[in-house]
Amino acid sequence: MPKRLHGDTAAATVLLDWLRRREDEMAVLLAELVAIPTENPPGTNLQSCADLLETRLRDAGLACERVLGDHRTQAGIKAPSDGCTAEEDASDIPVSLLAEHGRGDHALYFHGHYDVVPAQSPEQFQPTRKEHFLFGRGSCDMKGGIVAMLYAIRALKESGAELNGKIGLTLVPDEETGGARGSARLAHHGLLGRAGVGMLTAEPTSGVVWNANRGAITLRVQVLGKSAHVGLQHHGENAFERMHRVVEELLKLKREVEARKTICNIGAEQARNSILLLGGQSAGGANFNVVPDKCWFTIDRRINPEENLREEKARLLAVLEQCKRDGIPLDWEILQEGESAASRDDDNVALALAHSVEGVTDQPPRFEICPGLLETRFYAAQGMPAYAYGPGLLSVAHGPKEYVDLRRVTECAAIYALAAMEILKD
Repeated sequence: MPKRLHGDTAAATVLLDWLRRREDEMAVLLAELVAIPTENPPGTNLQSCADLLETRLRDAGLACERVLGDHRTQAGIKAPSDGCTAEEDASDIPVSLLAEHGRGDHALYFHGHYDVVPAQSPEQFQPTRKEHFLFGRGSCDMKGGIVAMLYAIRALKESGAELNGKIGLTLVPDEETGGARGSARLAHHGLLGRAGVGMLTAEPTSGVVWNANRGAITLRVQVLGKSAHVGLQHHGENAFERMHRVVEELLKLKREVEARKTICNIGAEQARNSILLLGGQSAGGANFNVVPDKCWFTIDRRINPEENLREEKARLLAVLEQCKRDGIPLDWEILQEGESAASRDDDNVALALAHSVEGVTDQPPRFEICPGLLETRFYAAQGMPAYAYGPGLLSVAHGPKEYVDLRRVTECAAIYALAAMEILKD
């Protein structure tokens, strides 16, 4: 790894100084964001959260564009969404925010999502601060990261840092369910990563950099039968038993799939094997004494970067199609699908991020594959180097005691600012 640029240490000191004096400020904003229950699914209070974020962006002097549904509007002008009806709660309309700082023909993108996974209890939307730690749903994944990115831009503005280019801040509402109403829609309309030289997202990476992610295809399979009383079971058709025949065929594919291994760096608790999980959720039947007429289960296929999503999807569906041809009545729906992606760990953007991490933490980061989907994939699909690094621990994200260390939020803000200075220096 090349030596850090002269002056990095001094710049890191100045930025950290400015940011650490604003830890309480950042905690207040983060608590406000956590208190808005943007649970996804189903996707609630999205517009309320976007309104707060837009206000804070404009308070910071950033021009901000709203994207509602399929229509771009300026702030304060409502536009219909092709995904929402007049009867839907306006607070649930998906809103993406696009803000910019600086000028130039090329941009480094900071990217974040403000939706969160459903809470285990309503109390998780009542943020609690204990010294340097803020607890609550979304504090770690990834509203704390959004605060870090916003304050990175503010620190650059306040310090008068000169950038040869601009920073684009993209905040989306739909990451937790695949991105169809957020990043995918922006990409479809040519609004994502315009003139971008690189992208950073603030997922809780536990101190490592994720430069790759597994792809995913998730299905819900329903097997049909015919109901009958247990005493007359011969008049029924047992959907549960039929389901087991389907699972037996899928287990053959599972054994083949999970013999494959990625060459990407992986975390200590991960395995290199490709993944096919059967029955993450399952249910069926009406009562213990009734032949079940319906049974369903999920399939979650996680695809290594060396594999092809289209091919793996076709192989999975081919098993289900064969079961239908063999006389098992079934149907399925695709819950999510997303490509795997990988960016080089020696790209200029990667090196700038690594230099900045080391400049702030005194430790060079390790590059690893993310065990799940990342929105980096939407940028990588455009040929743009894209990386995840953020405050928070993956082990507490989505959990009942989710929290973020505010000291890590300030450190990450400094890291993003330093990386932007290096990437946009020429």
